[in-house]
Amino acid sequence: MSLALFLCPLLAGVAAFFIRADIPRRVLLALSATAHLIMTVAAWIIGPSPAVGEHLLGLDACGLLFLMITSVLFMAATIYGIGYLAREKPVHHRDFEEGELFANAPEARFTGCLLLFLSTMTLVALSRHFGLLWVAIEATTLASAPLIYFHRHHRSLEATWKYLLICSVGIALALLGNFFLAIAATDAHGGGASLLLSSLIGPEAHLNGVWLKAAFILLLVGYGTKMGLAPMHTWLPDAHSEAPSVISALLSGALLNCAFLGILRAQQVCVAAGLGGFGRELLVAFGLLSMALAAVFIIGQADYKRMLAYSSIEHVGILALGVGLGGAGAFGSMLHAVNHSLTKAMLFLVAGNILAAYGTKSVGDIRGLTRVAPISGVLWLAGLLAITGSPPFGTFVSELTILKAALDGGHGLVAFLYLFALAAVFIGMATSFLGMAYGSPGNRELPQTGPERWSAVLPSIGLGLLVLILGLYLPGGLRATLLSAAAGMGGF
Repeated sequence: MSLALFLCPLLAGVAAFFIRADIPRRVLLALSATAHLIMTVAAWIIGPSPAVGEHLLGLDACGLLFLMITSVLFMAATIYGIGYLAREKPVHHRDFEEGELFANAPEARFTGCLLLFLSTMTLVALSRHFGLLWVAIEATTLASAPLIYFHRHHRSLEATWKYLLICSVGIALALLGNFFLAIAATDAHGGGASLLLSSLIGPEAHLNGVWLKAAFILLLVGYGTKMGLAPMHTWLPDAHSEAPSVISALLSGALLNCAFLGILRAQQVCVAAGLGGFGRELLVAFGLLSMALAAVFIIGQADYKRMLAYSSIEHVGILALGVGLGGAGAFGSMLHAVNHSLTKAMLFLVAGNILAAYGTKSVGDIRGLTRVAPISGVLWLAGLLAITGSPPFGTFVSELTILKAALDGGHGLVAFLYLFALAAVFIGMATSFLGMAYGSPGNRELPQTGPERWSAVLPSIGLGLLVLILGLYLPGGLRATLLSAAAGMGGF
């Protein structure tokens, strides 16, 4: 099952580069997304279980949780993306040449890289070895970079360059962290070190505390760069705002979770070695810093896609803060990972509809959204309530759980700073969102008129309903998985 989850999108992605006709390639994309979701649901039903060799590949509670998020979001992105590809062509489109071996059309590259992106994110969730995990996280960067550059604009080129350069620096630091972790795991007699997760967190593991602390710092900074934690976040606003909206949805909703999983693996090792407190203090500090920086840049932000990108920085800060608080906070963080991924993917897909309708990313140029695109307008307002943690959406439950953990743990100052940042973000986003939704569009000529396509709104409706349901009811199976995932990070 584990190998099939990884190989299915990998082989389909390779095949997509050779398929010349658009329709068969889109069918392949839809079939691959469906097959991946079916296998993920089957893995969820079977439950966590190591699969290959000495637990080199397998699904524990953490991996299973993030795999499900990735698969659900990819299915939503596929439904949206097929309609997007049918109407959108990048600049400098070049058709196939006679006798050409590879399908070099932009859509072929887009579809192939999209499926490879799913394959690499799946490998991240499956990895039970720190070396393999590092390779998988680096592979997500390489697979997603061409997707950011899809429009071939000078701004997308700059965003792609920053993404590759900054994330490469981060992944280099994470590699050094793996080396330090290997030294920490080397026994006193000079025996070989194992980077298998099961060996590092098992009862027989005896890790050197000094080297383990150094390894955790490097892994936190390295993977934190890819996750978008401040101050290593500088690639994220450009990449998320310049990528096609369907890709922005996957970058924010799924890719950031891959880097977060790398940090969680490092924290698991620290907890097992009795150094959980060391990791938690650093996570709290980075979490609060990320929330504060995001709040500053969200207020008065003139680009709504860039605003959503800074919102992602805020929410990865919330994820880090929850794990750093431990106890119920770790459970809240796992739940918030689900809620944020669904909500942010929904908002980026709606942002794509807004961009198609108005032809601009400027907040000031968009008025009367509920009149021009009623369904997207309602989803935009619902997304505002969800992303700012308002009831009855699931984000309210997870953010409240983290707040309660801070208060119960006696972290009054942390709770105050947490609430202050949330309030500032709410004010900044509400001002922009409400201004866009209401008012009159005026006499401005809009690039797209007519009814909204079902493929453009159905995925967002589905994701929004999931977030709403999670605010009203938490299924027992999901709750058990969240508790199991949180337990490895020092949760209850």
